[in-house]
Amino acid sequence: MDDRLRDVAVLGGGSAGWLVAALLAAVHGGPRGGLRVTLVESSEAPPIGVGEGSWPSMRDTLRRIGLAEADFVRRCQVSFKQGSRFDRWRQGGGPDDRYYHPFMLPVGFGDADLVPAWLATQGQRAFADVVSPSVQVCEAGLAPKQVQTPEFGAVANYAYHFDAGLFGQVLREHAIARLGVRHVVAHVDAVLARDDGDLAALQTRGQGRIEADLFIDCSGLASRLIGQHFGVPLRSERDVLFNDAALAVQLPYDRPDAPLASCTIATAWAKGWIWDIALPSRRGVGCVYSRAHAGDDEAQAALLAYLDDTGTPAERPAPRPIRFEPGYRERFWVRNCVAIGLASGFIEPLEASALALVELSAARLCDELPMTRATMDGVARRFNDDFGYRWARVIDFLKLHYALSERDDSGYWRAHRDPATWPERLRELLPAWRLRPPARHDFGRIDEVFPAASYQYILYGMGFRPEAQPLSARRLQAAQACFDEAARQARRFLSGLPGHRSLIDHLQAP
Repeated sequence: MDDRLRDVAVLGGGSAGWLVAALLAAVHGGPRGGLRVTLVESSEAPPIGVGEGSWPSMRDTLRRIGLAEADFVRRCQVSFKQGSRFDRWRQGGGPDDRYYHPFMLPVGFGDADLVPAWLATQGQRAFADVVSPSVQVCEAGLAPKQVQTPEFGAVANYAYHFDAGLFGQVLREHAIARLGVRHVVAHVDAVLARDDGDLAALQTRGQGRIEADLFIDCSGLASRLIGQHFGVPLRSERDVLFNDAALAVQLPYDRPDAPLASCTIATAWAKGWIWDIALPSRRGVGCVYSRAHAGDDEAQAALLAYLDDTGTPAERPAPRPIRFEPGYRERFWVRNCVAIGLASGFIEPLEASALALVELSAARLCDELPMTRATMDGVARRFNDDFGYRWARVIDFLKLHYALSERDDSGYWRAHRDPATWPERLRELLPAWRLRPPARHDFGRIDEVFPAASYQYILYGMGFRPEAQPLSARRLQAAQACFDEAARQARRFLSGLPGHRSLIDHLQAP
């Protein structure tokens, strides 16, 4: 008897729910795959709609579900993202208090001794500027591709910024019309379980029972299934990463032809940081902070001061408050239910890891199918182990940004520098990285969330310096060849890539 899973119910819409539903239906739905996907969402629970940044993995996700890049760009207020820029994180200001975490790997990464050669020959220059052309491309306001570059193709590696509300709508339309996802708009009154503890159905108001073999909890911070029904606790990370609040606002540009940044700009302030995401017709700006260190009024004052400094219209909407508990579930998959998105946890917006974890979870779920109930418990154990590891590595990486700061203008930054607030792995690795650069063997898995190169960009951008290492003439020459190639690429990109706004205008044209 074939007892493979046939029906999957996704609880919750928004970017997470519709991405999961679309990917499952695209890969395993239809007459050949046979998987039936139903998404249930309540009109009484609108999505948060704040996450406007992604990783380059989104290109593969969109391709996999069959959503054309041109349609995505035109309909979701898309701009291109080539990485992140960090202002005032190291010392609190000054002309040199800026560094980049680009999406492009350093030229020659893994093949040459880049870090010791950089220190020996060009240590006065920013590491990212020496090893990657992306910094100069971003500084010049250029796009990561040309008009004739095929969709999803890249000259410089890129992801997207987009309007999260529009993205959810486009995903919904695509999933229903093109992929056959069944959409049920109804409030869930009860979660029904079988005698053995598995979920049996969602009892909805007006639409009856929604039965399934597997349930995906994308119900957001409410965590209706994993948190409320199964009672899986949230593992708090408040003692490591203190931020638990944000004020978000959407603003038009002060002029229609304003430059369009092609990176997320993260600017530190005395008790948190401010994101600035440039979409074609507006900016999304938000102040992230810890309520243990700053009052709401202080955060609003910091946000308004930033808006004044960066040139925004005098009339502004009131910022929207957001509250969250930094942490993640102790388990993500229980019996026949798996939590993805905010239902599984949330740390903070830095480095835009939330949506990337949704993509990773959905892709992993697709890779595990076909599945039977008999094999599910083993799948769940591996999933919980792998994603527990991934969440912990996200926390390591985010904490690194704070732990290396030299800012001394508040207890917030001093507490972040205290090793007692560092994760254990970070306490072990930072002394080792004083002796040599982060390397692949520091990270236990092939598909790490953040590779060693990302750690190098943050470490050396924040002013961290390992001890000088002796290099033979041959090894120094090999690294110099990589530096020269990065410089050649930068010159080629600067002369051949269009302006970011001009490319977006071209792609949005009817």
